[in-house]
Amino acid sequence: MLPNPTLDQLQVFLTVAETGSFSAASRVLNRAQSVISYTIANLEAQLEVPLFERSGARQPKLTDAGKAMLEDARRMLADLEVMRARVKSIKQGLEAELSLAISVMVPANAVMMVLREFREKFPGVALNLNVGELGMVMDMVMNDKADIGIGGALVRQEDSLIAEKIGYSFMVPVVAPDHPLARIERPLTLADVREEIQLVVSDASGLTKGRDFNVLSYRTWRVSDIATKHQLIKGGLGWGGLPVSLVGNDIMKGNLVAIKLEAYEQGEYPVYAMHKAASPPGPAGRWLVEAFRRRLAMCPSHGEMVSMLGIDELHAMPEAAE
Repeated sequence: MLPNPTLDQLQVFLTVAETGSFSAASRVLNRAQSVISYTIANLEAQLEVPLFERSGARQPKLTDAGKAMLEDARRMLADLEVMRARVKSIKQGLEAELSLAISVMVPANAVMMVLREFREKFPGVALNLNVGELGMVMDMVMNDKADIGIGGALVRQEDSLIAEKIGYSFMVPVVAPDHPLARIERPLTLADVREEIQLVVSDASGLTKGRDFNVLSYRTWRVSDIATKHQLIKGGLGWGGLPVSLVGNDIMKGNLVAIKLEAYEQGEYPVYAMHKAASPPGPAGRWLVEAFRRRLAMCPSHGEMVSMLGIDELHAMPEAAE
């Protein structure tokens, strides 16, 4: 017959191992020492292995089998605590699970800070996270693949969605320092970039099919994601627009050069929070939206970003970008 230890037995075993004695465990658990000893003996009988060495030692010492079992007991009891926290959250009206879609335009440091706070505040709420470009965020919310979208471009009016601006991000055209465009010591014109390869992200959602934003070159290389675009531009294979939150450090360190191209519409890129009108977020989802609003308000402003990177004043831009 397979062993079937109870959670109570595992809790007693873990307490004895962590406190170092049966008497200390009895005080922590508020049980008689004889009950602690009996529980451990029953657990050892079920497992058919000794967990503690008792002879010749003042304090019980874990056997090799006991050391191996200790990690299993910790993991099982930790899972139990997660289940208890989730049940408590559900009783309080919190979502058991939350699906979130985030645009790459949302500054990574803001995402990290918000999600760290979310983990601490809602330990019982499971989180499914997707990150993507262009219309992906809107598409996931529209098709019930995400409860909340943060940052996605509103590429079309959709009455089934509730969307509100909660902040801004910024785009800037960049090249590698050894790229021919970086060596032109004047503001660039369309003629300068027409024959240079421009790296452009394709919209996997299909919502922007047939529409290009800020695509100025005759020669384009299309890539599936912004991370690939970033690496190819750094490698000197072309030029293109990237979120300042992604390339700011590269610009300040000289790994990338922000080019002065008036024809490229750059500047503030609105960040939205969106959800289905028929499926408003619960307490955890509402907290998440407000946390992103607060965190984005703390990010460098338009003017501070320009000054920080040492680039020219940014122009207004449309609500979607390549």
